[in-house]
Amino acid sequence: MVGRLAVAATAAVIAVALVSCTAPAERTAPPSSPPGSPTPSASASAAPTALPTPAAPPVVLVPTGAVETMAEGLEAPWSILRLPGGGTLVSERDTARIVEVTADGSLRVTGTVPDVATGAEGGLLGLAHLPGEAGTSGYVYAYLTAASENRIVRMPLSGAPGSLALGAPETVLGGIPRGAANHQGGRIAFGPDGFLYATVGDGGLRDPAQDPTSLAGKILRMTPEGQPAPGNPFGTLVYSIGHRNPQGLAWDATGAMWAAEFGQNTWDELNRITPGANYGWPVVEGQGGVEGYVDPVLQWPTSEASPSGLAVVGDTLFLASLRGERLWAAAPASTGAPAPTAWFVDELGRLRDVAPGPDGELWMLTNNTDGRGSPSAGDDRLLRVRLAPAG
Repeated sequence: MVGRLAVAATAAVIAVALVSCTAPAERTAPPSSPPGSPTPSASASAAPTALPTPAAPPVVLVPTGAVETMAEGLEAPWSILRLPGGGTLVSERDTARIVEVTADGSLRVTGTVPDVATGAEGGLLGLAHLPGEAGTSGYVYAYLTAASENRIVRMPLSGAPGSLALGAPETVLGGIPRGAANHQGGRIAFGPDGFLYATVGDGGLRDPAQDPTSLAGKILRMTPEGQPAPGNPFGTLVYSIGHRNPQGLAWDATGAMWAAEFGQNTWDELNRITPGANYGWPVVEGQGGVEGYVDPVLQWPTSEASPSGLAVVGDTLFLASLRGERLWAAAPASTGAPAPTAWFVDELGRLRDVAPGPDGELWMLTNNTDGRGSPSAGDDRLLRVRLAPAG
């Protein structure tokens, strides 16, 4: 068990600093119509269907009590997938395995995904679930790095918790640009509108992030079969542009979409995503105040974040940070202007993913065995901590 460490005493100072920071002065402002910026189609005003208005206002939640280990011995884990019928799956980046975490904390392999090319930041990455018709368990979707592309596949799910199994994969979307080693993106999630969203990095090539005809450096929105979703702003798979390496996706109680993004050398970002918007990379990193580009709602020095996983519980955004080795909580999310607080600083090591757990829990996934961390005995781990109303 690990005790929590909250830096609540400095939360106000951090919040002010993050909101007031600006981009470095040596940046050159582009023209008011940024080069390469696409012109949204007539459907650009279409937005994801909002979640139903909650019966009561969402509550700001914070971790409370000790952190507990649910499972250990994972190898470079990347994504937590909690299934609606019970059961938990975790993807392992470098082994290409999808592992079930059973009720007693033991691990069993439900399947090994073929054609995964591991190395550096590539491999088996994000997971998502699509419920099936009555009597079926639906599909598990996976984002993976192959030899010459990134792709999204789906596998039929069968069995009960403790004996889950995955069938052969079929490709949903291929041809997603991949980098030689890094910036693969890789997070996938079904939104409240029922469409599949995917984060795609720039592959280390930078300029394609501003090219509307490229899938690199984008957030994509598609049908479960991999076709452009109706109402997409440019009539293609592209939902937003100008991203460097986004790796977190979540929706708050108002239906607003949020994404966490790795910066270059200066600022990591938390962005509120709207269809057709341009988030600036590689022209702007962080809050530049440059016309034509959307600034992040929050930014952090890269030494304090490298945010990969993102989840919303109640009215709080939780970001799992790798290099920063901490959990960021930003609230209230529904205002569109949350303030950040850091938890568990330097206590758990690198955090790759975070997910809402049952009964007021938050689940976290460490990532200390990926070649960049400092593993301790038992790493990597699936952890949980109770949440309680702030104050």
